[in-house]
Amino acid sequence: MKESHEPKTSRIKVIIEHAEDGYIAYPLGMKGVVVGQGGTYEHTLADVTSAIQTHLREFGS
Repeated sequence: MKESHEPKTSRIKVIIEHAEDGYIAYPLGMKGVVVGQGGTYEHTLADVTSAIQTHLREFGS
């Protein structure tokens, strides 16, 4: 049997809200504080994605 070295992927719902000074994002159902922010929707999504990846790497699911 061949072992896969591809990263495990899963779907996490993220809420992105428009604020006065840009956007803020947070994932639903994750324990702890995981937040992303940015001046554009795309930057905010990238920021919260990075925050989620770091959180999962450091603390698990």
